Amino acid sequence: MGDEPLEGCDVRFSIGLPTDRADGPELMSGDAISRIADTVESAGLDAVFVTDHPAPDDKWLAHGGHHAAEPTVALAFAAAATSFLRLHTNIYVLPYRNPFLAAKALGSLQVMSGGRVVVGTGAGYLRAEFAALGASFDDRNATLDRSIELLRQLWSGESVAGEGDGWSARGVTQLPAPVRQPPIWVGGNSRTAMRRAALAGDGWSPFPTPAELAATAKTAQLTSVDQLAGRISEVLEMWRGSGRGGTFDVCCGPFSLHQFPSRGVTEEQLVGELVAMGRAGVTWTTLNVAGNSVEEIVDNIELLAEEVAAPVRESLGDG
Repeated sequence: MGDEPLEGCDVRFSIGLPTDRADGPELMSGDAISRIADTVESAGLDAVFVTDHPAPDDKWLAHGGHHAAEPTVALAFAAAATSFLRLHTNIYVLPYRNPFLAAKALGSLQVMSGGRVVVGTGAGYLRAEFAALGASFDDRNATLDRSIELLRQLWSGESVAGEGDGWSARGVTQLPAPVRQPPIWVGGNSRTAMRRAALAGDGWSPFPTPAELAATAKTAQLTSVDQLAGRISEVLEMWRGSGRGGTFDVCCGPFSLHQFPSRGVTEEQLVGELVAMGRAGVTWTTLNVAGNSVEEIVDNIELLAEEVAAPVRESLGDG
């Protein structure tokens, strides 16, 4: 199952694991991650995702930022508890890391999970976090481009030689190489991110951004399904023009809510929005699930599967 291509379903669902919940030790435990991942799979949903903040600064945390467990560790627990669930980094900031270490961590997860990893990545935007990690904020776009290239080379099992920011390799080979390389989805709303996704990635991961968030995340505003549809047309045109084969995914969360369920948005309204997004070209959506305990999160995942995912798939012809 893990080696099947990402196609055949109009909208697939990636559910956030509560690895940002440092305030709730129960939710950050291996048992919690395992049970939630098993519930997502048993409910017929498609993936779990994690975020990435290895060194968030106190000022950002005080203004709405959040902690995050190490992505590949959390997803390894999810992998061990499931059989075919996709393991999605949303997102993994490659410019924070030495590319050889990133390739080894992600490649190991791909091998040991039977080929279930989806690497959502992006350039990052928190200058203080770059500084704490000893990474260059100003060079992050160039670093991301080079890191994507290196990941593909290293995952192929070929020897890599060269030099980059903070590394010099006379000849490095990483084994075991994944039988199937993880797809790489590039995050961000800017034209730069769209071009990178089309020319070097296997998918694009935009995210809803009102004006305030766009300024904080240093990316372009994205505020409606209609606007998203236009951007999808643009990125697909770039991808087709590149002459690259295979499939191209678009992953985006809904505009109407941050987590499910929401008092201000009914299940019917969310279904309608996701159907419109699917018709606009979205192939995956990300959803956080509310809950202050594992039991509450499990109940809401099952509600989401029954009241949202099933009617979305039926409306889009996948029921």
